[in-house]
Amino acid sequence: MGEEERWGGAVSLLGEEERRKKTDVQSSPLKKKKKKKEKKMADAIVSSVLEQLTSSIGQQIEQDVKLIWGASKEVKRLTNSFQSIRAVLLDAEQREVMEKTVRVWLDRLKDVSYDVEDVLDEWNTSKLKLQIERHQNQNAIVLKKKVCSFLFSPCFCFRQVVLHHDIALKIKEINENLDDIVKDKERYNFNTIGSYVQQHHRAESISLIDESKICGRDTETNTLISKLLCESSDHKEDLHVISLVGMGGIGKTALAQLVYNNNKVINNFEIRIWVCVSEPFDKLMIAKAIIETLEGRASDLSTLQPILERISESLKGKKFLLILDDVWTEDYKDWEPFHHCLKNGVYGSKGLVTTRKQTTALVLRSTDIISIEELSEEQCWPLFRQLAFFGRPDKECEELEHIGREIVRKCKGLPLAVKTMGSLLCFKKSRIEWENIMENKMWELEEFEKGIFLPLLLSYNDLPPMVKRCFSYCAIFPKDHHLIKDDLIRLWMAQGYLKLERNKEMEIVGEEYFNILATRSFFQDFVKDKLDNILGCKMHDMVHDFAQFLTKNECLATKVEDFGEVNTSLLFEKVHHLMLIVDEETPYPMSLSNFKNLRSLLILFGRLGSTYSSNEVLLKLLDQNRCLRAVEMSGTTKLDMIRGGLFFDLISFKEVPREIGKLMHLRCLNLSNNLSIIMLPETLCELYNLQELNFGKCTNLRELPQGMGKLVNLRHLINHRTDSLSYMPRGMEKLTGLRTLSEFHVSGDGKACPVECLNNFNHLQGRVHIRGLGNLKNASEARKLEIRNKKNVLGMGFGFNGSDSMNNEAILEALQPHPNLKCLEITKYSGNTVFPDWMVLLNNLSEINLRECINCENFPPLGKLSSLESIYLARMHKVKRLGNEFLGIECENASSSSLVFFPKLKRLMFYDMEEWEEWDFVIGREGEDDHVTIMPSLHYLEINSCPKLKVLPKQLLQGEGLTYLFICGCPLLSERYRKGTGHNWTEISHIPVIQIDGDLAKHGFVKVLQTDADYVKYETDSEKLAHKFLVKVALAKRQILEDKQRKHFLVRIQFLKVQGARQPLIATVHEEDKVGRSEPPMVLTRYAGFTIGLVDSLIDAAPGLYILG
Repeated sequence: MGEEERWGGAVSLLGEEERRKKTDVQSSPLKKKKKKKEKKMADAIVSSVLEQLTSSIGQQIEQDVKLIWGASKEVKRLTNSFQSIRAVLLDAEQREVMEKTVRVWLDRLKDVSYDVEDVLDEWNTSKLKLQIERHQNQNAIVLKKKVCSFLFSPCFCFRQVVLHHDIALKIKEINENLDDIVKDKERYNFNTIGSYVQQHHRAESISLIDESKICGRDTETNTLISKLLCESSDHKEDLHVISLVGMGGIGKTALAQLVYNNNKVINNFEIRIWVCVSEPFDKLMIAKAIIETLEGRASDLSTLQPILERISESLKGKKFLLILDDVWTEDYKDWEPFHHCLKNGVYGSKGLVTTRKQTTALVLRSTDIISIEELSEEQCWPLFRQLAFFGRPDKECEELEHIGREIVRKCKGLPLAVKTMGSLLCFKKSRIEWENIMENKMWELEEFEKGIFLPLLLSYNDLPPMVKRCFSYCAIFPKDHHLIKDDLIRLWMAQGYLKLERNKEMEIVGEEYFNILATRSFFQDFVKDKLDNILGCKMHDMVHDFAQFLTKNECLATKVEDFGEVNTSLLFEKVHHLMLIVDEETPYPMSLSNFKNLRSLLILFGRLGSTYSSNEVLLKLLDQNRCLRAVEMSGTTKLDMIRGGLFFDLISFKEVPREIGKLMHLRCLNLSNNLSIIMLPETLCELYNLQELNFGKCTNLRELPQGMGKLVNLRHLINHRTDSLSYMPRGMEKLTGLRTLSEFHVSGDGKACPVECLNNFNHLQGRVHIRGLGNLKNASEARKLEIRNKKNVLGMGFGFNGSDSMNNEAILEALQPHPNLKCLEITKYSGNTVFPDWMVLLNNLSEINLRECINCENFPPLGKLSSLESIYLARMHKVKRLGNEFLGIECENASSSSLVFFPKLKRLMFYDMEEWEEWDFVIGREGEDDHVTIMPSLHYLEINSCPKLKVLPKQLLQGEGLTYLFICGCPLLSERYRKGTGHNWTEISHIPVIQIDGDLAKHGFVKVLQTDADYVKYETDSEKLAHKFLVKVALAKRQILEDKQRKHFLVRIQFLKVQGARQPLIATVHEEDKVGRSEPPMVLTRYAGFTIGLVDSLIDAAPGLYILG
């Protein structure tokens, strides 16, 4: 065999079909697919493909395949075809709405574009795999002191040639399919329109406007409130049902929310219940939501009839208001069970329904039907003006008002349309841009939901191409789903939707895209942190419908048990993004394995379930969808109530299938919360493209795969609460692109990577917790970590092993962080002092958490840190006194007039201080205390399990800002400050919220609604305060019970409702082990009265129960 033939030079592309089977990892088939009507997104996909073809990737492919006869021409031909198509794409996307043939043409183009993305990615991945293998073999050769180089080995070169040949064949096949599309392009006589140019004249990061007021609904509001308050004698036996009927986006839900939170309505009904129904009419889910609101906890029942009976019993003798939002059913059999069980309420109880269908209102036997009509132009104008003219000079507003009023007229009285157009025009600076929107021909169309989609379509068309893909992807989630911003951005990143920009992180680009969609009103109901940063959001139902309209059959969210009802003739071929909702122990149907073109597989657990093992269907599903970019198989919190208590378990997978390693395109893998996982398969390290690996809270995971170093593209390693993990494997130092590393385990194990490997992670951001620092031999090893260089790490945790105290002190001194640090946590530290020299240099430190510093006899001088806002001190068992040293004053008689200590401190918490007896500040000479201020901003003080503490310092209790005081497990304090009998009660009686050992001594704007043996329900009586503060109410009658069978502890919990709060309620629960040690809390997010999942990034970790307003 000649050399030319041996190495594949000048091999013809013709007659080589059989060679396709020789590729290492097959890509998805490139056969022609059956087409079905789909909308939009082709422009974004084509732009992405063309960018890759003209980038270094395309040039490298052309260079690598040039030895294959004709292959270089095929790559150029492919590029030219896409360039000619992109030139007319904007015209095509505008015409597709009106011309079905153009729509079909774009669908064909989109399918081919997906094939090109897969081929380009396959080539890039295979090249990367060969490079990694070559590097490993070269290292092995050096170790064995061999002379020959693997680089020139026949095996390596042959595999390269096979790769190039297979890629060339696939490009040729794509060109054949694309040729027909290019020819058909000429038939439509498209106009060449310049491509989208992103405008930068106005910043996308403007503040989001909260349109909390409802415009133009005074008449409907007054009518509805009147009907809710009236007690007509015609409805003594049946529930009086009122229905709000109107088209999508007309404002039905907003009107229902308005009256639900009206003070007259609140005072008229003993119980108010809100349930978001949507499609389908899930009777069990609705019943569970009702009973959870009634009883303040999740139901332990899993069948409908017992829940209905409990609802009936709970409503007996009570006056209630039940709101069912977004009802679609037209079958009375769906409503009948509720119709009967709701009769037990007292006279005057009401039901309020929002629906788009008159027939639904009739089926629900509505006594009153209120039609919600379109608003007048004058009623719409204030909302439009608030959005479109935000931040503009008065003169500019006057010049644009005429055009603005004409656009409002075109919105036809739909508030959502007005809001969408106002948000769009906020970014249009010139009069010409406003006129282009006003004169757009799409206003003349009548086929989209009576016009509501038209403003959305105009706003959508104005988005940058890649942002369009990001928005359309949101159709994978079910309606009313809470979107967590960071998770959503990483899913976008996994799909390749974030355009790479020079000197800009992909995550920052994703943040910008999210803000664009938020400011254009595609997102709403934002959840924010205390710094006003957006953490999550939702989509309006109509916006969700619009996203589904754009991606018809491409994104699917379905329950596993309902999957058999889905028409799957073309579905399996067209769906690219699938969310499976697993509600119960339902087996995966075999038909799931028919999906073959998935790029996302997200498994969402719902109500109850159990531990899942890798079954045949799931394995086949993974095996047949080798183009998956994102896979989520995360366990989730399972709630169950036993004897009034709440315990936490996790629905999870027992093991990660080895087949996961075949998903060569995978970028995002979420395995978090799987308690049953003990180890990860070594095949996982074959995922060379992986950007995010999340196995956080896999508390039983003992070991990571030894090949972790091969994951060279990994950016986010989310591994918090991996309690059983003891070391990081060798090779981790190669992961130089890491942005997130939740925990780093220091170990002396021979299989562990060296300590200094942390130096390689120069891009780390957010929070990093370093465990096992007690395993370091000396301070010299600690300095090798070079913590000071991590300038973007704003939260740092140092976990020791409680070992040699002197060594601990030296090591802590050597762990000096960057001055940018904002949060510091030190745990299981055995040194005698816990205030290293570098701590005073942390001028930006706002939060400090010191736990289990078992040998410290004095509190550290934290008063030297002027930026502190939160302090949490726990289990410092040798501390007996807190005095001036805490303020940073070394001598009690030192002059300290006109000083302010802890000027920004807002939260101060002490927990489990067994020997702490005294707390007093003695400052300066007699009479000078008036010139000293201590903690002027303090508004939250908690002292928990400090049995010997006798008295609280008057300087803190006299502060006007102190709003919450909680004392628990401190018998001496409880006796001294108890209401009525306590000697010092008058010193704290001015504090708005006081709770002592579970009893609300004073509750200010937090009022008790209902109590019984199992729970207490509260409600804030001030919407303003509820929105301003993060409110903590400790558990009433806290009780911990051991469930021996499950080996869990049960913690009694109360759920709270906030009047008028738009954000979800947040509750945290501490789990306690047998010796009373508190573990980090689990977090529940509750909407409309029922728990939907585990979201622990929304609030700070602290014990108790919270409301987020």
